Amino acid sequence: MPRCSVNPRDLAEFNRLRRRLAISVVALVCVTVVGVVGFAVIGSSEHGLLDALYMTIITLTTVGFAEIIDMSNSPGGRAFTLALLLVGFAIVLYAVPMMTAFVIEGQLLNVFERRRMEKSIAAMSDHYVVTAGAAEAGHVVEELVKTGRRVVLVSPEGTRPPETGSAVPVVTGDPTDDSALTDAGIERAAGFVACMESEKDNILAVLTARRLAPKLRIVAATERAETEGKLLTAGVDAVVSPNRIGGLRMASEMVRPKVVSFLDNMLRDEKGGLRVEEVTVQPETSVVGESLESRLEPGMTLIVMTNVEGRNRLEKLLQGARFSRP
Repeated sequence: MPRCSVNPRDLAEFNRLRRRLAISVVALVCVTVVGVVGFAVIGSSEHGLLDALYMTIITLTTVGFAEIIDMSNSPGGRAFTLALLLVGFAIVLYAVPMMTAFVIEGQLLNVFERRRMEKSIAAMSDHYVVTAGAAEAGHVVEELVKTGRRVVLVSPEGTRPPETGSAVPVVTGDPTDDSALTDAGIERAAGFVACMESEKDNILAVLTARRLAPKLRIVAATERAETEGKLLTAGVDAVVSPNRIGGLRMASEMVRPKVVSFLDNMLRDEKGGLRVEEVTVQPETSVVGESLESRLEPGMTLIVMTNVEGRNRLEKLLQGARFSRP
């Protein structure tokens, strides 16, 4: 999965350096092959390929070891060696600094990316922290990003972050540790999703998240019914069983296929179009007391079908924006 996005100029410069390094390496390989073939011909049947490779390497690196292929009576051999030395040494002088620069630039790019990611997370609030590990983690991140929510992924060491097609910040660390969740901004988050492969890890991650952020909404996944009670005791607000949902989906496909098709088309919209959303009426908004079919009161939750932009406008309206009739 893609991590926090890299500055395009830094990435472009790194890619240019990589192309130049590739060209220099190819040139170095080519001149080495030419040297081996040339010395093998000069050495005739008295010397094998290993001797020819030895002569090529000491010529290109100018180390000054003794020649094992005698060229004292071979003007052509000396001319070949001279040409190989001039051309090959020039390529070596170009390739070695390029390799060094590539390593240094790569390290710097990782440092800059990590710092940029840390700044991005530090500026976040009301975002969603998702743990990696289980297969459903990628779908969780994808849906949250598609519907306009900001996400930080916490990926345990040795776990490959899921591919989601979206660039999100990734914190590498154990989701059951305070430090990893703190780095992900758990205290400022709006929600936490625990979906690791291990049931024990999910419970520990939930306990850690609940202790660090007592008012946080937490959702956890489990495949075992007996684990649900433990997760609820640990502080989970909702428990989701992928196996149970899969069974319900299969039953729905059988008895209400049109409904399922409608919901599928809505969820698979690449632009993140319509969704069934919920928005809460805040006490300070001026729409309190107005009527849709029922009178709007503080704390009431509206279930609406809208897109991301529509949800954002409705949230602003219900959070205190001035209300005016059309």
